[in-house]
Amino acid sequence: MTRSLSAAFALMTLSLVACGEADGPPPVSERGDISSERPAVLDLWEAGIPAFGVFVPDERPADERGPDGERLPAIYTAEGGEALARNPLYDYLFLNLEGRYEVSAVEAMVMGVRRSGVSSPPAVLVRIPPMSEDGEDVTRERVHEILALGADGVVLPHIRTPEEAETAAGFFQEAGADVWSPGNRGGRTIVMLMLEDPESVARAAEFAQVPGYSLLACGIGSLTSAMGGDREGAEAWNLHVLEEATAAGLPDMITANANNVEERLEQGFLALLMAGPNADDVIRTGRALAGRE
Repeated sequence: MTRSLSAAFALMTLSLVACGEADGPPPVSERGDISSERPAVLDLWEAGIPAFGVFVPDERPADERGPDGERLPAIYTAEGGEALARNPLYDYLFLNLEGRYEVSAVEAMVMGVRRSGVSSPPAVLVRIPPMSEDGEDVTRERVHEILALGADGVVLPHIRTPEEAETAAGFFQEAGADVWSPGNRGGRTIVMLMLEDPESVARAAEFAQVPGYSLLACGIGSLTSAMGGDREGAEAWNLHVLEEATAAGLPDMITANANNVEERLEQGFLALLMAGPNADDVIRTGRALAGRE
């Protein structure tokens, strides 16, 4: 499945899903306070050029604990979002709220990015808790809420079946979101679905045919755990998802680090996600490899 960088970039085209709700906030298209600017990262993906992003860092010290030694909730501020938006290395910001959804975190990131004054800011992508855990109604409400606040996209983890993927896509349709997808290259909202168990990744070809979403990815960490720690087996499935996504014109996102960024680019991933204190250095390396110096 490994291809040369030039071949991978030439062959990759991309996509997103449309979703929505009936009784929540007004459709996004009707809200005058929502930016209609198209995220620049979409232009990169349409051209088959890899994009680089970072997990939004928790501004609370990592070793800070509550009175009983518990890890305290993450802190995200508009000041932090503003600083991230001004870093020219970032094409997107990945706000991970899967473990604990806080609407204030979305508000802070969007506010910070907006007030940064950057002409082409990074896209704000918000990962929410799994629909399989919190239910369809709560997930629908969160999708509407996140879009109404002005975030550029939503990441839905642990999608289990193609039918569940269709349901998720429907939330964005109901919200009136203009989702960027293989069938709608003029869209602006980013929708990413994650497959994270053996049963779902085995059906990657079916997921890739569901219309109305933008990226299809394998959550390799969760998949490895679900496979009893079989990292090699999980990696094989990860590349299978990449193959099916690429064939359908969907970009695939993967975490990367200094040890594997070159390999991930060669394999054809168009969205690379970094974390930690050396994230900028890894992105610089990746950008150079991708000819984006």
